[in-house]
Amino acid sequence: MRFLLPLLSAAVLAAPARAVEPAGLLANGDFETLTERGNAAGWPVTADITLEKEGTNHFMRLKCLRPFSKVMVHREVAVEPGMEAFALNYKVRHQDIKRGKENWHDGRIMMNFKSAALQQVDPSPKHPSFSGTQKDWQERSQQFRVPPGAKKLEMIFTLFEPESGSLDLDDIKLVKIPLAEIEKAEADAKKKEQERIAALPKPKAQVPVPAADKLPKPLKVAGNRLVTPDGKEVWLQGLAIPSMEWSAGGENILKSIEVGIGQWKANCIRLCLGEKFWAGSGPYQKDGGMAYRQLVEDAVNAVAGKGAYIVLDLHAYRAPQQIHAEFWKDVATRYKDHPAVIFELMNEPHDIPWEVWQKGGPVTDKKKGGDALAENQQELVSFQSIGMQGLVDVIRATGAKNLIIAGGLDWGYDLSGVLAGHALEDKVGNGIMYSSHVYPWKSDWQGKFLAIAEKYPIFVGEVGADTQRMEFIPPERHEDPATWVPDMLGVIQKHRLNWTAWSFHPKATPRVLLDWDYTPTPFWGVPVKQALAGEKFETKRLR
Repeated sequence: MRFLLPLLSAAVLAAPARAVEPAGLLANGDFETLTERGNAAGWPVTADITLEKEGTNHFMRLKCLRPFSKVMVHREVAVEPGMEAFALNYKVRHQDIKRGKENWHDGRIMMNFKSAALQQVDPSPKHPSFSGTQKDWQERSQQFRVPPGAKKLEMIFTLFEPESGSLDLDDIKLVKIPLAEIEKAEADAKKKEQERIAALPKPKAQVPVPAADKLPKPLKVAGNRLVTPDGKEVWLQGLAIPSMEWSAGGENILKSIEVGIGQWKANCIRLCLGEKFWAGSGPYQKDGGMAYRQLVEDAVNAVAGKGAYIVLDLHAYRAPQQIHAEFWKDVATRYKDHPAVIFELMNEPHDIPWEVWQKGGPVTDKKKGGDALAENQQELVSFQSIGMQGLVDVIRATGAKNLIIAGGLDWGYDLSGVLAGHALEDKVGNGIMYSSHVYPWKSDWQGKFLAIAEKYPIFVGEVGADTQRMEFIPPERHEDPATWVPDMLGVIQKHRLNWTAWSFHPKATPRVLLDWDYTPTPFWGVPVKQALAGEKFETKRLR
């Protein structure tokens, strides 16, 4: 959790800047070096920040004198060259800390790395937090890496807007440690976690592996079409099923596949996935992702057993990162050359140059804030992207030849860069199909995806319209589905664009469904069902 901290008032004083000891320690973290006035040197003393004494031992106490107020002690540590990691050790106890209006309104140690320009550098360390009562002193420790570009570590010892309580801290010691020490601890913890997960009972399959004669034939790119090994063209038409990108258990996934293929006549299902859930690091997951991966397996078997195709969509945004490469390495290894499985690299790339989209590079943001440098709109490196080609290469390195889908820029809509020298390369697989997400507020169909459709196969992976205008859409850009939907479906049919309607879910709009009885919405679901059944639509106007 990040916080924008206000300037400290007289009642919330910051300690003056102090020289950092050569070992990287916080000066006087044991509070035993006293000034002539009896205060802890380098630490503030106010009505709500006091130096306390028990026997011969001194410690700092933060007290909430007014409900929901802030009590803060601010320290900074310079990050010198060669500092790879830190270890923080301290003693803590607390009394009657009642959380305030938000979950993070409690006692905590907030830590943020900053650049030379005082911009936050991620990742920041986890903020230790305290609530309730702990009467006895506890020794705590924490290790964390120093991110590239960090020049200082800001530490804030605080009661951050709790309703009540006091926080005692003592023997605060920050030291630099070798990065290898953290790596070893992480490796040991990972091994222990793997052993725990291996001992868990494996989730049972809900859908059996289909017989080989039930599977569809694999697809490959031939010009601007998809064909089977015997040269027969396949036109993918279907439904996008969300929820596994926000829930480890999904919502009615297998039932939706059954209805979507059996009753709605879809021959393609786009299944939205999250890399954290796949890896087992999502909220409430304690099995290392076993149940999540089994649900994906069940979905694949359910679709493949009906002779249809399933697009595994990594429902991520912005630009490819290493974590996405790790996801695809695992997924591609698992579904290598499965005839029904298609890999969609990334849901909606956006706000990056085409060169970075294709080959990778620094992903930057404009500087925000009130310092003088912000006037220059200096760019800040947020992360290093590996590019869409990087993801293709990771998949092909596993030996998987599965058809790959790559979405364009402008939140997956704009494919114009593909014809401008940024097409992806696939020398050893079944080829690349490009994806566009088309909604009523998007314009220039010809330039953004139809021109590309003359050379490459196109997958309109998300498409739909709603009668209700979403907040981010200007009123003049909102269009009635009654006029937009027939024109869009007509274009899809005329150019035989592969497509999956967004979304086969009653709450993720533009929604195809009214409810979990699979009642189609009149403005979008009804025409989708008609189109999947073969009814023709006419385009009267391009956008």
